[in-house]
Amino acid sequence: MIEHKRVKKVLFGGDYNPEQWPEEIWKEDMRLFKLARIDVVTLNVFSWAALQPDETTYDFTKLDKIMDMVQENGLKVCLATSTAAHPAWMARKYPDILRTEQNGMARRFGARHNSCPNSPTYRKYASALAEKLALRYGSRENVVAWHVSNEFGGACYCPNCQKAFRVWLRKKYKTIDELNRVWNTGFWSHTFYDWDDVVLPDLRSEEFGVDGRLRTNFQGISLDYRRFNSDSILDCYKMERDVLRRITPHIPVTTNLMGCYQSLDYHKWGREMDFISWDSYPSFGADYCQNAMAHTVMRGLKEGKPFALMEQTPGVSNWHTYCALKRPGVMRLYSYQALAHGSDTVMFFQMRRSIGACEKYHSAVIDHAGHENTRVFREVTALGRELETLGDQTLGTRVQAKAALIFDWDNWWASSLSAGPSDAIDYLGEVSAYFRALHTMHLGVDIVGVDADLSGYSLVVAPMLYMCKDGFDEKLRRFVREGGTLVSSYFSGYVEDHDLVITGGYPGRLRDILGIWVEESDALPPEGAGLRHTFTYQGKQYPAEILCDLMHLEGARALGSYDNDFYAGMPAVTCNDFGKGRAYYVATRSEEALYQALFARIAGECGLEPLVEASNQVEATLRAGDKGRFLFLLNHADSVSPVKLRRGGEDLLGGKTWADGDVVELGPKDVALLRLN
Repeated sequence: MIEHKRVKKVLFGGDYNPEQWPEEIWKEDMRLFKLARIDVVTLNVFSWAALQPDETTYDFTKLDKIMDMVQENGLKVCLATSTAAHPAWMARKYPDILRTEQNGMARRFGARHNSCPNSPTYRKYASALAEKLALRYGSRENVVAWHVSNEFGGACYCPNCQKAFRVWLRKKYKTIDELNRVWNTGFWSHTFYDWDDVVLPDLRSEEFGVDGRLRTNFQGISLDYRRFNSDSILDCYKMERDVLRRITPHIPVTTNLMGCYQSLDYHKWGREMDFISWDSYPSFGADYCQNAMAHTVMRGLKEGKPFALMEQTPGVSNWHTYCALKRPGVMRLYSYQALAHGSDTVMFFQMRRSIGACEKYHSAVIDHAGHENTRVFREVTALGRELETLGDQTLGTRVQAKAALIFDWDNWWASSLSAGPSDAIDYLGEVSAYFRALHTMHLGVDIVGVDADLSGYSLVVAPMLYMCKDGFDEKLRRFVREGGTLVSSYFSGYVEDHDLVITGGYPGRLRDILGIWVEESDALPPEGAGLRHTFTYQGKQYPAEILCDLMHLEGARALGSYDNDFYAGMPAVTCNDFGKGRAYYVATRSEEALYQALFARIAGECGLEPLVEASNQVEATLRAGDKGRFLFLLNHADSVSPVKLRRGGEDLLGGKTWADGDVVELGPKDVALLRLN
């Protein structure tokens, strides 16, 4: 994470925008920060217009004052490069900097995420500003990290991007014949004769909308555009990062990611970032497992290394449909949830609430009231004191898990773009269902990509592995053959890297590992539109939804079978012995009770033990390192939840010592953090 000689504890603070306020307010902010135990601020996130008022002029007068002020007050700085929103003069003078929408509409100046990633203008001025900032502030000892741009995202379909797409394709495929092969352009007379024949797949060409869902005539073209767009935006990050590294190699560089965000392949991004940071904004009443999964995805981008919680709201978010308040204790609970899943920081957006524009009703440490006598400020201060007491004990420790869940952006894109068999196919939802089952059973789980080393895991779960990439089947084959357990599900193994079907029978490259042949799949309408489909597993009946694979056994044995329709009696859940290991297959979408029943069986076979005995409203994770083993317990219920410990230890937050087998009574929304014996 942030490796710096002056970082001795979990950093606590967040986004601070003093440039939006008169200077007499700044001194009061410093007083309030001290009260709340704030020790880090993210500065300069959206200041490009102020720093560069024209092509040749740079003005750092105000930023110099701000940097001096926070240094004098002992605050560390995560210094942003301000390149997330370009100045108005740039758009007026160089319209190539503006994005074009998917429908062909050229954007005008306004909003953010409005700079074309392939604009020569954007790249020229963004890298120049990064260089100016690095030279001016890189020697300050309190700068502990660089923050490039802000929440990269979106897409562009402008002429610059079309030219860059052709270059990207030529580099990837080398010849026009290979491009025609991987895109299967013999279909519908789409053969390309020249690279200049290629156009972007937007609403003017290959893509179209039906009932609110985006469709495409050529999945391979649309898939490659998504890869290209992610790479193009990543190149903008790398461009600034390289400038910063050249001048300040001692300061780590990051940007704030957004959890399970579909537009960018964060596995590629993770390889280019010095440490992962991300912004966590669960909606009111959301299942806590959604946020837990996002934390786990972020942790997995960097081989399980600690990450930074760069933003969360201390109170209310302003962009949800209903902006409900965070109830008392929830901010603390979510903060420790981040630490439990691998964060080494707790940071907020924002430090002082803005008075205008679209985020003026987004919560802040310092509210519009302007003083410390608010509920939110009191809760932030109490948490600041706890983190001060905790010190560096958990810093650098890693979450421990023997189960891995595969999550892959190419699979997400490709399954979303698939022309059938059902509009209800939901890759993220499928992965989430398996994660929730494992997590609520208190079985430690990582979420990793297809490039990850699987050798340290006993169990690998790869739901809806629609696209089985070149070499990944061999990695899974080796994992199972050497004694691992694999779980996969319906709509797996259909295509290779370019979304071309692997012929010879589904699940393609996984067929021998799973010991089955899927002859066809039945797409089911929503419940209530017809027959309710079910299957029986271990004497209990479970719902069958979305798709039902109709499969034949090729060495596997049936553990459960369908109950109705013309495929009644056909296998629905199977297990195949393969080498020293086993491979399970679930042929349909079902409910959490089914997944938990299956994992209860598998955990016994793999020797996986739950961290604690507790209800599914309690979250448990284990972090370990040179400083010890730390068990995080979080009660998401509105009532007391008992937790039976396997190992005892000292509660670093409550001060009590627990023995092996003791039962901890966690209060509503409460947290315990045990250093285990």
